[in-house]
Amino acid sequence: MRTEINVNADILTWAIARAGFDLHEFTDKLPNVQKWIEGEKNPTVKQLEDFSKKVYIPFGYLFLPAPPKEKLPIPFYRTEGTKTTTVNINIYDTVLTMQQRQDWLKDYLRDLSYKPLPYVGRFENHLNVADIVADIRRTLELNENWASEFRTWQETLDFITHKIENEGIIIAFNGVVENNVYRKIPVDECRGFVLVDHIVPLLFVNNADSKSAQLFTIIHELAHIWTGHSAGFDFRRLQPANEPIEIICDKVAAEFLVPERTFNSVWSKNPTIRYASRFFKVSEIVIARRALDTGKISRKEFFEFYEDYIRRDFSKKENQKPGGDFYATTKKRLSIVFATHVNNAVKSGKLLYRDACKLTSLKGDTFQKFFTEHF
Repeated sequence: MRTEINVNADILTWAIARAGFDLHEFTDKLPNVQKWIEGEKNPTVKQLEDFSKKVYIPFGYLFLPAPPKEKLPIPFYRTEGTKTTTVNINIYDTVLTMQQRQDWLKDYLRDLSYKPLPYVGRFENHLNVADIVADIRRTLELNENWASEFRTWQETLDFITHKIENEGIIIAFNGVVENNVYRKIPVDECRGFVLVDHIVPLLFVNNADSKSAQLFTIIHELAHIWTGHSAGFDFRRLQPANEPIEIICDKVAAEFLVPERTFNSVWSKNPTIRYASRFFKVSEIVIARRALDTGKISRKEFFEFYEDYIRRDFSKKENQKPGGDFYATTKKRLSIVFATHVNNAVKSGKLLYRDACKLTSLKGDTFQKFFTEHF
């Protein structure tokens, strides 16, 4: 005998919309769902479990009397508007996943007597771009033109990631929700976000973005840590939201990566975006933005360049072959520092194996292989 359950139709329609599906298209493919909504039939437990997976919600949500009011725990800044608390469900779920990891690690490090990091919020009441840039460089022990020493974007990105994580900041690179390749995080809606905390600040970078653009995102997020403000952002057309903190963080990232004094010197010798891009190891769009900011090109020239660059970049990605090493990707998705703490906690008995699997989004066998053979 199959046990059928009566479910609130409002919960079903809310769950479908929340997941970003069109109701009619969804029910055309799954006509039973339409019958549940109209009260003609009731689903079984197994059918409801399958439904919850399709719409990416916890099974228990389906038994609530009314749809819950979900709120993003951080402000999310839109380039063409102000801050919002409503985002794509894949972004929302990723923010919550990162927050859960941060909460666990914060408690774990406190138990180990870790102290608050001195630079977090250091400039909360002193939003001076030059001073923030100088302090970030001093903390990371970098000179003004550090990036010009590297040959490739990837080398530059790996180097700065290592430097930042050495200071106690977690950096997670991912372009999907956890390990689900079917749940992509759209770049034009989320280039990244930062969860500021005095013990464990955490940066999330959309790995679907270009490597050189990721570099700008990381420094923008560092500026948020130094000013003490958690936030997410889409950064469309490389323009910040019309919010004071976003404008400051944007200027910090630009000056940190492309110092105006050096940029003027480089441009005077070879006034081309491509040459400057290779010198500073940032994307051509970042250089174009810097050229716009310093009056070397007009807004019309910048936006024309931007649209052309995006077309070229999209065409390049279309021709890329899928695939890659899952375990190497997992290191980036988790961050080596976070994974090390999880591994140590399991070995010392401070974290249960099943909880470690949940925290890392790795299943039993995969978890074992990652930590024994690839870590």
